Amino acid sequence: MKLYLECSMGASGDMLMSALYELLPEKGIFCEKMERLGLPGVTLEYAASTKCGITGTHITVLLGDAEEKSIDVKKQDDGFSSFYTKKQGSGASSLHAKKQGDGPAAPLHVKQKDRHPVSSAPLAPPTSYRGITELISSLDLPDNVSGNALGVFRVLGEAEAAVHGVPLESIHFHEIGALDAVADIVGCCLLINMLGVTDITASPVNTGFGSVLCEHGILPVPSPAAAEILKGVPIYGGRVEGELCTPTGAALLKHFAKRFGEMPPMTVAKIGYGMGAKDFEAANCLRAFLSEDDEPGGKSRDVVYEISCNLDDMTPEAIGAAFELLLENGALDVYTIPIMMKKCRPAVMLSCLCGDDKRDKLARLILEHTSTFGVRISAYHRDALKRAVEAVPTQYGEIRVKYANGSGAEKHKPEYDDVVAAAKRHGVPFATVYNATLRAVDG
Repeated sequence: MKLYLECSMGASGDMLMSALYELLPEKGIFCEKMERLGLPGVTLEYAASTKCGITGTHITVLLGDAEEKSIDVKKQDDGFSSFYTKKQGSGASSLHAKKQGDGPAAPLHVKQKDRHPVSSAPLAPPTSYRGITELISSLDLPDNVSGNALGVFRVLGEAEAAVHGVPLESIHFHEIGALDAVADIVGCCLLINMLGVTDITASPVNTGFGSVLCEHGILPVPSPAAAEILKGVPIYGGRVEGELCTPTGAALLKHFAKRFGEMPPMTVAKIGYGMGAKDFEAANCLRAFLSEDDEPGGKSRDVVYEISCNLDDMTPEAIGAAFELLLENGALDVYTIPIMMKKCRPAVMLSCLCGDDKRDKLARLILEHTSTFGVRISAYHRDALKRAVEAVPTQYGEIRVKYANGSGAEKHKPEYDDVVAAAKRHGVPFATVYNATLRAVDG
């Protein structure tokens, strides 16, 4: 399954969880699994929410009678006060900030609500990094869900440690924020597992701009922790004043998204709308687009990158060494083309193909291990047949065979390395082992 996350209004843990929740065919199963976890004092409230005429879901994490809130401080504010006010219809207490003289904050527009207590245990959460990781490890979760949750929380913890200039083990979170983040992170990891998603792409992230009130005082947007996490991720401030991307949302994106950019070619099966708690002129939602892994006709469609450079001052042996290095580091293919450069100098164009996850690494290797001063990078949409590998028994031992099919085409081919090794072991020509393997496949 493929997933594209549209973060034009940023990302928070609850928005991501809400968008993924909407994609589930049987939502009650997720609610039951979250209830069985036993997070102390946690209740999840599922509510229909409408923003700018668009209806989606907003999941609120309530801890005891309190709710974690992102409190924006507007430029025009000449003062502010923080206070607790009862959330209408829920009996839960939420932290809000308002300009002096303003009335109460407008209630969230809700069509329906469904509250699920995750645990009736009293609110006594751990606040240290070690305590929180031990809590996550103790939850009744599949190994891959637990591993992803710990990975996301480590991203969050390392960012906080870097911002505060202390070791990771010394980081402490305030009680409500810690459990809110745990619930969001575990919920998102569980949803991704339930949906069977294996390939996640996200758009560039709108962080918003301005200032936000937190435990330590007024901080710039994006908050220092979110900014630390978003290093290496394409971000922009946009035109919305307020905190749009929280540290938890940033950590989830950083851990799960394989790439950031435009939506890849995909046939969309479902769209989930995860609504934020705040109201802006633009619809405050995160959209999740879900598609099957294959395009019609059995093809998979993705994006590959070609990295190239021209070399006119390297020996063939040196080019060969760079060629092998690129293959060893994950290039899909490497090739050279003889070319003629200015002043009629004979030269070689070195090129490699790779996925987005290897692009920066392979470009750096070319710059380090060749004489070029720069590389060219081009993106191509690729339609590929579905592939599988199977070991086939032959009189020369097992030989792996690559199979491909889709769009009415079916192909198979013995693995070159296996054929060469078997031919050497048995002292026979390459073609003898190759043909024997084809006969075994046909049989």
